[in-house]
This record gives sequence, structure tokens and C-alpha cells, in this order.
Amino acid sequence: MTASVTTPVYRALFCDLRTDRLLDVLPLTETKFDDYIGKPGSLSATVPLPEGSLAARARAALQPGRTAVWLERDGDIWWGGVLWTCTPVSDEQGRLKVEFQAGTFDSYLDHRILGQDLAGTGLDQFDIARALIAHAQEQAGGDIGISLGHERSGVVRDYAYAYSALARVRELLDKLGQLSDGFEWRIRCYRDAEGRRVKRLQLGHPRIRTGHTDIVLDHPGPVLTYSLPTDSTVQANVWVARGESANTDQSQDSQPLTAREEFPGDLAGGWPRLEATSDHGGVADEATLRSLARAELARQNRPEVIPELTVLLDGRITPALLGAGIRLRIHDLWHHEGLDTTYRIVGIAVTPPQRTKAETAVLYLEGV
Repeated sequence: MTASVTTPVYRALFCDLRTDRLLDVLPLTETKFDDYIGKPGSLSATVPLPEGSLAARARAALQPGRTAVWLERDGDIWWGGVLWTCTPVSDEQGRLKVEFQAGTFDSYLDHRILGQDLAGTGLDQFDIARALIAHAQEQAGGDIGISLGHERSGVVRDYAYAYSALARVRELLDKLGQLSDGFEWRIRCYRDAEGRRVKRLQLGHPRIRTGHTDIVLDHPGPVLTYSLPTDSTVQANVWVARGESANTDQSQDSQPLTAREEFPGDLAGGWPRLEATSDHGGVADEATLRSLARAELARQNRPEVIPELTVLLDGRITPALLGAGIRLRIHDLWHHEGLDTTYRIVGIAVTPPQRTKAETAVLYLEGV
């Protein structure tokens, strides 16, 4: 006897961004959403508007820059973010719909700059990250309810951020995390034990890790398709980082500060010299610039491999698993001897079930 398969129920909650007060719950079609470690995720969907009352509700609830969107799957929070664009569309028959796009809550920090100079010495880098977000939320109208936590990384740094640089808060967080012995961060969305919607700063040193055991995925099997590209266009064994000029004498020519780091063992081992550069506006300290160059070199020292898997959602894979390990086993013509490798999930893109299509997810992986 075949067990019945229950189709998951998705629904979108539209709330006031500052207070999280529920504005409306509206039907969605053509929904797609993703989330990542290291960059903002997105949600795109359509609200069909077959009659006037629904159109009036949608017009009131869908306010770009002011509305928060929470996406539920069977009552669990699977995605949360800020509504950024809203586009009503009418076809030749006069049928109306509204298309919208939203970005995960960390995208809000792209729209925030410091309100004053910030500086400190001897702070754990996680405390600096929390201080940046706390400062953004202390400004009038700036609190969107991101909770900060109390984790420690064990890495102590000094910091100084000038208001005159007009740097965005997300840019400062990313640059802090990209230093040598840095960290990863994201805004994790979930429902707590009391049923409240939560947006929490998640920090991981040196990486965000979730779960204690690896999920095993096989092809053939639960893995429908895979792609394992190897890209050497971004590889480097010599890195030059360029910052601002350290010269404070305006009467003399100003030259930008540079720092070079390299892996000499690569050249001795037969690799050709592969050079890359990066610009770091606002960095005028040589030690900081060298730390950035070392971190870039560590990330780009070998060809980049970003595997992608398409899987059916079978209850094991959820967006909460960002940072979790998986064990991928493949046996086919290319991997005739069998591939058995461990990766970490760094991104997930979900397509909810449609009339003729099953619910699937694309997993973006990173080697561990």
C-alpha cells in the first residue's frame, strides 16, 4: 500500500517592518526564494488580484521599504526579509496581478550608514559586529528587531570607523569578517518556543556550522541533478591588496598603501605565478591590509569549486541547515570509481510545488 504524499502549505505574512505587526496574509503564485551565507537572499512572487477587495488589501500591505515578508511552510518560518519592489501588472484582457521582490533582513543593512564615529580597542570581533548593528538600531526609526546574541570568537581586534567615510553597515560587517581569522554572519529567521517570529544575528568563527552529523545524499537517488564546476579564473598564489594613502602631508604626492602576500611553495611545486588584486577603500593601516591580503589568498589559492545539487525536499533539507555538512556520494560515468566527499551547505534556493512540478531545492555547496 503506497503512503499518501501531503503537499506542503506555503503562506506569506506581510508585517510592518519596525513593529512586526501583522498587516495581511495574501495568496501567492510563482514563488521562488533563496538564502545564503555570505550574501543576501531573495524572494520573488506574484499576488493574483481577481477582484477589487483583494487588490485594495494588497495595495495597503505591499509597501516597498516598509513591509516585512515572512514565508511559512506548514507553519514553520522558512524565509524572512524586507519588501523592496512592487509592480502591479495588467494584461490585454485586463487581468491584474502584482509582482514583488524582497531581500533577506541583512539587505536592510545595505541601506544604513553610521550616525557617528565608532572606535574601540581589545574587543572580540563578534562584539564589534554586534556593536555595528546595535548602533544602526539605536538611530531613530532604525530598529527592525534584530536580536544579537552573546557568542564569542576568541579573536580580539581594535576598530575605528569614521562617519565621514559614509560606509554602509553591511559593508563594514563584511570587511570585518573578511580579515584573516575572520568570521561569517547572517540573519537567521525562525519561530521561537512561544511562537514569536525571530530575526537573529548568527555568527560563526571561522565558519557558521549547524548540525552534528552529515546528511548523506546519493546520486542516483535523492539528488536529481548535480553540477561540479572547477573554476581557475579566480585562483591566485600572489595577492596585492591596495588601501588608502597613509600620507597625511598634503604638500606631497599621495600614493596608496599596498600589501603583497604570496604562497612561494606553489611556484616551487610547479604552479605558474597567478596574481590578483583587491581594493580596500578607507584602509590606511598596513597590518590590516596584510590581514585582508592573507585572507583573500587563503580563499583563492586553489581553483574554485562550487557544487550545485537539485534535490527533492524529503523532510531532511530546510533553510535552517545553512552551514550544515552533507556527504555527497555519486556513481556514474564521470565518477566511475565513485565520489564520496563532504561539503557544507552555503546556499539554498527553493521552488515550492506547482501544479505539475514537485517541490525542489538547489543546494549550493562548499568544500570542508
